[in-house]
Amino acid sequence: MLQDHLLAIRQDLRRGLFSTQAAVSQGILLRLLQALSWPTFDITVLCPEYPLNGRRVDFALCHPPGRPLIFIEVKPPGQVSTGERQLFEYAFHRGVPMVILTDGQEWQFYLPGEPGDYAERRVYRLDIVEREVDESVRRLERYLGYAAVCSGEALAAARADYQDVARQRIIRETLPQAFKKLIEGEEELLLEIIADQVENLCGYKPDLDTVGSFLREHVSLSSGSEARPAVTRPVAPAGSEPPGPVGFRFRGQWYPAQSA
Repeated sequence: MLQDHLLAIRQDLRRGLFSTQAAVSQGILLRLLQALSWPTFDITVLCPEYPLNGRRVDFALCHPPGRPLIFIEVKPPGQVSTGERQLFEYAFHRGVPMVILTDGQEWQFYLPGEPGDYAERRVYRLDIVEREVDESVRRLERYLGYAAVCSGEALAAARADYQDVARQRIIRETLPQAFKKLIEGEEELLLEIIADQVENLCGYKPDLDTVGSFLREHVSLSSGSEARPAVTRPVAPAGSEPPGPVGFRFRGQWYPAQSA
């Protein structure tokens, strides 16, 4: 079972047994691909050292035989983040829709044809030592299961997950703008919510002008760039407030804001 292989590999990784790129390829990658039902001895399906314009990709997963659908680059331990550009160039020349970078422990799944920089085109980052085994099994089967790749389900799942990641990124980038507009516009609903909370705490409900005055005095807004306006904070000694992109300080206490 894939789970049993992962548990054994995790133990070996913790013991530092995979010290070279070749050891990672043979002891981790090929072992997991075989557990995912890939015919590891058929070099027309699982092609090592796939030739490409005078260069070579470590592994190409093909369907039908000879037609690569996934490129995999294996890196020495601890160097998984150094090969994006080269691998994306390989994928571009052959029109390969999915690429994977791994050092055995960390697996990074990319869709090179999607918009954005390298990091934004990463669908998922999996650390098979740090993540729960069930999650590792689910992700590997989702993106790398032989039947799923051959049927197109793996690519469809990766694209769906990419859209979720992109959607969350856009939301995070837009939240400061939304918060800024609510504060600057003194939206009545926001003022009412704050006034109701004050009443819940002390029994007295302030009028909306008082709440608006409070926001103007205690919440300072500025935009470092037009694209990503943010809430600024009063200057405080280093380490005196937790990290976070948005929030406000009131009477010396920092309050991170997850939403308006």
